[in-house]
Amino acid sequence: MSLLAWIVLGLIAGFIGSKIVNNTGQGLAVDILLGVVGAVVGGFLFNQFGEPGVSGVNLYSLLVAVVGAVIVLWLYHIVMGRRRVV
Repeated sequence: MSLLAWIVLGLIAGFIGSKIVNNTGQGLAVDILLGVVGAVVGGFLFNQFGEPGVSGVNLYSLLVAVVGAVIVLWLYHIVMGRRRVV
């Protein structure tokens, strides 16, 4: 997969994952970063269970990336804490 495809898939997966986890986006750069990391994590986890990981820009790869992004975002919120701006 090309770098541009990873960025596009990461952006979409990060955005969907952040909507699932906390109902708001983290910002464009953080959504992309966490989405790409989530795609890698999701691909690794799916491979561990005998399923193919991210294979291109398609619906299955998006599902894998979103699952990974949700896991990464969940861990991100645990580590960073839920900071409230007053």
